[in-house]
Amino acid sequence: MTAGTSGTAGRAGTAGAASGVDLVLIGANGGPDKGFAGSAQAALGAEALARALPPVCFDTGSRGCRVTVVPPDADANAMLTALRAAARQEGRHLVVGLLGQLVADPRGRRLALVTAGSTADNAYRRGLAWDWVVSTMVHGSQEEALLLVDVVARPDTWALLSGASQEVGELLTHSRVPLWGRIGPFPTGRRSRSATVPGGEGSFSWALSRVLERGVPTAPPAVGPADMQAAVAAELAWGELASGIGGRLLVPPSGGRLLLRNRAAVRGALAGLSVSEELLAVLWRENTTTDPGSD
Repeated sequence: MTAGTSGTAGRAGTAGAASGVDLVLIGANGGPDKGFAGSAQAALGAEALARALPPVCFDTGSRGCRVTVVPPDADANAMLTALRAAARQEGRHLVVGLLGQLVADPRGRRLALVTAGSTADNAYRRGLAWDWVVSTMVHGSQEEALLLVDVVARPDTWALLSGASQEVGELLTHSRVPLWGRIGPFPTGRRSRSATVPGGEGSFSWALSRVLERGVPTAPPAVGPADMQAAVAAELAWGELASGIGGRLLVPPSGGRLLLRNRAAVRGALAGLSVSEELLAVLWRENTTTDPGSD
């Protein structure tokens, strides 16, 4: 099975590679096993980010953003193949979204994203290893990389991620692959029904999509991930308050050259002009259009 591309991505391939943004979104559905129910909505989160991110890439827009959305039932090899293909593109940024449920290896030293058809006995062996993702990003042809993380973990893996294992903790930090997102627990039993799951309401992908679509009223027209963190964290706090289950926020570093269009600042500028409502509507459409040829 091969990765699919969004409508904008199919037409974005002709954009200049030197200034391009390569966006790879992996929302893995672990399948029917109840133990991996935390990944059931991961594909929805990947699709939401595929819609929300390309239009606000400040210096490229949708025309310069190559988007790959990996099918949720793909196996680890197909996921890695799609990621490697994107990483080979010459460009400015490689942005990867990893959504789903994490599992640790039996010795608690490595992590993997649970993939379709997994069982409790083979989930780690079948899964997409976290270090494979990071290594591919480190050796990519783009100038900068960013890993968006919207994942959950059951109690045994969550204990490792909460600081009990130095080896696993080190996997979450790499000088050349900054992280932005949320890792949350996925408890067993009845409490799992109220947990925030990747792609669902209150998740990181849900919160980031909302902030990208609305913008940040107090921020400048062009913002980096760190400038949006407070607004995204506020959305995440709502989800954690509703579920009563807190997670771990991954805060992006300041700096970097990935700039996103702040739609709230654009709306504020237009609102201050003495022009007709019809002209305002035209200006707004021109500023936010994703691709004149997209469906």
